[in-house]
Amino acid sequence: MNRTYLGMELKRIVRDPAGLFFTAGLPAFMYVIFGAAQSYKSANAGNGNVALFIVISMAAYGAVTATTGVGGTAAVERLQGWGRQLGLTPMRDGQFVLVKSVLAVLVALVPIALIYGIGMLTGAEGTARAWLLSALVVVAGAGVFALYGLAMAQAFRSETAVSVAAGMLVIMAFLGNIFFPLSGTMLTIAKFTPLYGYVSLARYPLTEGRMIDTSAPAEPVYEPLWVPLLNLTVWGLIFALLATWLVRRGRGRQ
Repeated sequence: MNRTYLGMELKRIVRDPAGLFFTAGLPAFMYVIFGAAQSYKSANAGNGNVALFIVISMAAYGAVTATTGVGGTAAVERLQGWGRQLGLTPMRDGQFVLVKSVLAVLVALVPIALIYGIGMLTGAEGTARAWLLSALVVVAGAGVFALYGLAMAQAFRSETAVSVAAGMLVIMAFLGNIFFPLSGTMLTIAKFTPLYGYVSLARYPLTEGRMIDTSAPAEPVYEPLWVPLLNLTVWGLIFALLATWLVRRGRGRQ
């Protein structure tokens, strides 16, 4: 891996504090408002409490925001001619993709570490297994949404692509059962949206499939593990195929 190029990319991200705020600070702020500051944070949520449930949700949202941004920016850079500049260097396309992939994971670790750290200091509780496995799923699953950012950038082919992708992430987060528990028809629709499987899988070590159903609070609802796994797998394939097709179409036009 080209460590020099990775270092340059990291320095560029660090020099953009506004971008880091919206990537890491905003989800952390949302956790404090909707989790740490609420009286229901100590309620039971399976292998931990509601505060940890919200920690996982906000960390997942921050992580996909980070990886989507990196994926979209990488595609826009290449469309604007940066790819031709890099082509004059010994670095190959595979190394470029590897650097961007590592960069996406490193950037995603910022909101995850920040929100999990704040959660530990503000009453989020759970078993060691719930903390560790949920964090691993948040990190690993976020990589899928780098493909989403790449596809959006190839589709719009402009700097606004990243903004559009981030805006659509907010809508997908609402529909994906991240910001508040859905029920009834909305919950059924949510199961077909991209973020639902990702965040449900990350919550699984904590909830073990138990879901909050606001339409029937006295009766816990159980969801088998294959539902979020199938959702994340299908959407991962869709994003991968879509990004590949859009890249090939873009090369054909050039």
